[in-house]
Amino acid sequence: MYPRQPVLIDARILGARFERGPWRWSLTWGDLAADSATLDTSARVTRTHRYRAVGRYAVRLSIQGRDATDTASDTLTVTVEPRGTPEVLVGAGDIGECGRPDAAATARILDTVPGTVFTAGDNAYPDGAARDYAACYAPTWGRHRKRTHPVPGNHDYLNGDSAGYFGYFGVAAGDPGAGFYSFELGAWHIVALNSNIAMNAGSREEQWLRADLAAHPARCTLAYWHHPRFSSGTTHGGEPLTQPLWQALYDAGADVVIAGHEHNYERFAPQAPDGTPDSTRGLRQFVVGTGGGASYPFGRPVANSEARSRAHGVLRLTLFDTSYHWEFIPTDAATPGDSGSERCHSESHPLSSTSSSPL
Repeated sequence: MYPRQPVLIDARILGARFERGPWRWSLTWGDLAADSATLDTSARVTRTHRYRAVGRYAVRLSIQGRDATDTASDTLTVTVEPRGTPEVLVGAGDIGECGRPDAAATARILDTVPGTVFTAGDNAYPDGAARDYAACYAPTWGRHRKRTHPVPGNHDYLNGDSAGYFGYFGVAAGDPGAGFYSFELGAWHIVALNSNIAMNAGSREEQWLRADLAAHPARCTLAYWHHPRFSSGTTHGGEPLTQPLWQALYDAGADVVIAGHEHNYERFAPQAPDGTPDSTRGLRQFVVGTGGGASYPFGRPVANSEARSRAHGVLRLTLFDTSYHWEFIPTDAATPGDSGSERCHSESHPLSSTSSSPL
């Protein structure tokens, strides 16, 4: 984030001994500023702050329950950088499958990459239950939870129960009744969507998306969810039901879409919601279902597919003010990766892109 850009702290009080209020909380921002209050009914603390100077700030939230001995605290670090500093968004989907070593391998890549982490759904197998998050996700990607912005997959909704997902990620996952939200990352507007609920034109999510995009007319926009609109994979393939989300993003001039679901990596050329090439306004889609689940095969490449890999790995996006650079980083250093750069649609210069892909 940049100086004077608002930072939001949104925390929920959890734990059996904090089931009932009142709660007394205090929040120190690391720059001599502090907030405190008493909550009687809501177990949620939400505050916004603006830092004046570049630096790293240790934020600490402390809670005292009904009994003076019932105390708890948590911390995080906020990094404030000079304006124009590129931001990093890194992650994958289809991650925590117990009994496989690949989630641990992709988590080790995250250990070396600073920035914001995304998950593209199916974060904990097989059922996305609390036990699956504890056993199959927390030991690997879980150590990056404080910097993670997740979305759910179909396994996180298995048997119609998404309590494990929302319970593990808490307020970072958005409203449990929705599962979609947005945030700012440098000059970029980022939208996290839920492809496990109604997405048709006129649905709650589609209407929310259009309103959110209208309210945040950023120069560069990226969205991510679980089910890919397009895929050359033969296990699931593309999901036409996501087209209304694409249409809303396309209409607003968005730039990038990320998905998972197919356990492989695939990069597409910019295209319209119906799959026709569009080098002027098209969205570039990355399928990154490579976080840890068993890899899936490809069939014949579908239209506009530019690069494919069955390797496990993560996608690192470096987000500049008017452009972005992508890099797919396999867990095996001997496996070829994929990289390239492109300008955002709203950049005043003519659209240009370069890529390097031995895949």
